[in-house]
Amino acid sequence: MKIIKTCFAMLFILFFTSCELDDGINTSQNQNPNSTTFSENFGNEISRDFLGTIVDLNGSPIENAMVSIGSSSTTTDSQGIFIINDATVNQRFGYIKAEKMGYIHASRAVVPTEGTNKIRIMMLPETVVGTTSSGTQETISLSNGASVALDGDYIKPDGTVYDGNVNIIMHHLDPADDNMEDQMPGMLYASNAQNEERMLQTFGMLAIELRGENGEDLNLAENSSAEIKVPLDESLVANAPNTIPLWYFDETNGYWIEEGEATLVDNQYVGTVTHFSFWNCDIPAEAVNLCITVVDADGNDLNGVSLDITSLGFGTTNGITNHKGEVCGLVPANEILDVNANLGVCTQSINSIGPFLEDASVTIVINENPDFATETVIGNFNGCDEQSIANGYVLIGTGGNSFYETIIDGYIETTVVRCTNEENFTIQFFDSDNGQESGVTIIPYTSPVTDIGNLSVCEYIEYTIDGTEHFTFNNIQIAELEYNLDDQSFPIETYLIQIETAYGNFPEEDCFRLIGILTQDFNTLVGSYDYWYFQDPNDNMGITFNGDDCGHAMTLDNTALFNINSIGEVGEYIDITFELDYFDFNGQPHTMEGSIHVLRDPNL
Repeated sequence: MKIIKTCFAMLFILFFTSCELDDGINTSQNQNPNSTTFSENFGNEISRDFLGTIVDLNGSPIENAMVSIGSSSTTTDSQGIFIINDATVNQRFGYIKAEKMGYIHASRAVVPTEGTNKIRIMMLPETVVGTTSSGTQETISLSNGASVALDGDYIKPDGTVYDGNVNIIMHHLDPADDNMEDQMPGMLYASNAQNEERMLQTFGMLAIELRGENGEDLNLAENSSAEIKVPLDESLVANAPNTIPLWYFDETNGYWIEEGEATLVDNQYVGTVTHFSFWNCDIPAEAVNLCITVVDADGNDLNGVSLDITSLGFGTTNGITNHKGEVCGLVPANEILDVNANLGVCTQSINSIGPFLEDASVTIVINENPDFATETVIGNFNGCDEQSIANGYVLIGTGGNSFYETIIDGYIETTVVRCTNEENFTIQFFDSDNGQESGVTIIPYTSPVTDIGNLSVCEYIEYTIDGTEHFTFNNIQIAELEYNLDDQSFPIETYLIQIETAYGNFPEEDCFRLIGILTQDFNTLVGSYDYWYFQDPNDNMGITFNGDDCGHAMTLDNTALFNINSIGEVGEYIDITFELDYFDFNGQPHTMEGSIHVLRDPNL
């Protein structure tokens, strides 16, 4: 299922997240402007829960990314999802870091909530855009004009001089790009030169990393510098000042720090830096922390409502309410804010709020309207052992919007808003501890409470090769297609049953694909079938696994028997067992046995 993210045009980014402030916390850093440590004002250590999504530039999930929050860490699943419960953060500041080979380090910072904090991070690829060498002056440019001019003096992480070739990794982050909020590190929260808290109005960022010949991280040598150029989108030029402060991202502490300034030259900001990180061209502004709670006319908290928050002077941001109906973040002080609620394909305009001179909490009521309906969704979720899922999540889709919700002790209860012309929603759930995922189920609304009952997930493909066990659980996909390909020697009106683990997208050791070309109707496929490898497709089945692009694991001289034991109704299980003797490409014989237990999807 595709996650729909509300897009917005902006002059800068306000950071908003599903969070809340704890009562009694002083949120003004300016109460202590002489603090020698900016983070002293973050409050006491607390424990909070997090659920997040890690994706690439195409929005596709990144599996096996390492995610850390303080001393807690985990890896993302096949959906790019991570769950960390009871992470140690501060009352006013939580810092989430994501790492994976092939990507530059990514992060997000939030004001943690008592509920589940929902995070989305888009990782930037570690793509080399140019190469130079020590002792050589070189300018490396991107196609849009972003550039860095290097003088050729570099040091290794231990501070010693580096001599050799240097690879340059560089990304320009444009505020006019709707994805910038997901791509940038931390949030637009900063310490100025006076060590005061500020929010930032960004006019563009550059991420620059240097790599040595052996992959080591490099930086500029002492007394060395580099000139950077950050191009401006046309929509930003009219409001761009002639000079602007420069800020670098502190990857250790998770916020921006003021250092230097840049000058506007030919619609580019030009500045000099003495080290590399993310560099940011921003106007600082005094900020307040605003929490908005969205409720219906009866006072019920509304989950999954996307809010657009617009300031005339600073632009637009959005946030999605959590299960307590809350969304919080930094907004500019002394600005009137217009708020719109996006409810799937429906939008409700809400009166302006503010201005706010200090931290504030407000409640917004979605009034009764024949176009909207409030729904409470409840349900129980079990794993393979029929026990409640201890660590998992659900994906709920309604009206073109989708959001994740954590399963707590095998149970969810959440309130959502839908357009009244929507009769159904979709739900898919995931057992994180066991790597299991359900199919997508379509559920009709039964207002005002929709009880989805007890749902179970237990899908797997397991097999042995010469007695050695292999298991695969993630990304199991099944399909049924009707063929009319007489020009490829397929009989007219044959049927294809296909069960695979993301064919062609997995490392070869994780790959599995079973195909059957069968003349029966899909609902009558129970029976036994012989091996097939595109020679005789009449009522035969084939299998490929553990090979280059899920193929070429064995020669054609094979024998096999496949037993379809159960086809099930939609939502029930398809069960297949198989025995296979084959020769690999080295001529060595092998025996393979296995079983498949997968849910029949609604489209079958």
